[in-house]
Amino acid sequence: MKILLITPNFFDYPAQICEAIHQMGHEVDWYDDRPSTNSFVKAIIRINKNYINAMIARYFSKMMSEVTRKKYDKVILISGQSLSFSESMMERLKESQIQAEFVLYQWDSMKNFPYIEKIQKYFDRCYSFDKEDVRNGNLRFLPLFYTKRYEKVGRKSISKYKYDLMFVGTAHPKKYKYVKEMAEKLKFVFPKQFIYFFFPSKIVYIYRKVKNIELKYAHCSEFHYTPVNGKEMDKLLTESRCVLDSAQDGQTGLTIRILEAFGAKRKIITTNEDVVNYDFYREENIYIYDGDFNLNAPFFNKPYREVDEGVYKKYSLRSWLNELIGG
Repeated sequence: MKILLITPNFFDYPAQICEAIHQMGHEVDWYDDRPSTNSFVKAIIRINKNYINAMIARYFSKMMSEVTRKKYDKVILISGQSLSFSESMMERLKESQIQAEFVLYQWDSMKNFPYIEKIQKYFDRCYSFDKEDVRNGNLRFLPLFYTKRYEKVGRKSISKYKYDLMFVGTAHPKKYKYVKEMAEKLKFVFPKQFIYFFFPSKIVYIYRKVKNIELKYAHCSEFHYTPVNGKEMDKLLTESRCVLDSAQDGQTGLTIRILEAFGAKRKIITTNEDVVNYDFYREENIYIYDGDFNLNAPFFNKPYREVDEGVYKKYSLRSWLNELIGG
């Protein structure tokens, strides 16, 4: 099977997804959903992509000149807020591959990225990681996944951890607020902490600082502008007992960080209340932060509780791809 895959260039996930597709016996061509990973371009797309319409048009034309030489069986778009293609571009892509099944996976909630609803009509199947979007639209629910990288971490036997807790993620305003709050409240119980707030560029940091009250008193030095690579994440998760997580404002779907931590068999502290409705939830493994911590809870007093292998494998990248490709 020939697959055209379009995704954000998010950490090293495109390479891992393509590798998994190859291992399943399929051919795959991958394209970024934006014309450049340059910090300025990434920032402008999030703020107002109309400023770089000419650049987007050139990139899309180049992509089309290449993909129209082939006939694909599947066209899979994994979309977040970085998607730069217009409705007319999506229509052209659809018309160029009329024999293909088009599959959309929404990696962001429609509340945070309402544009995505306008292009759903070009797809034969549409999925979302967010249950609220599935309730309100013609979408199928499909949570995110963990990769073999995190499965390998989960198989390692660790007797001593370098960090009591860690957080690595984009500094969305609410996420920044709650992660800072949780880390501060836990510093006496979990004193060894690794916190890495990421922004794609200083332009985005300045924009967010002006626009969002949660970042009003934040300082530029608190943030990093280079993403943590896969090997670094492996090392951090291996060395950490617990992972902090907080969803974006307006989002109920589980973040990729929760699935990574689950794959790595690490304890998780999250603000996402909906995690109790997932079959892998165990009170020994996952703590839901509601503004305070109960240090008498099983999470703080019992070891990690293994989850049934069938439930564990259900959230693997291969299982996720089986659904997207097979439907």
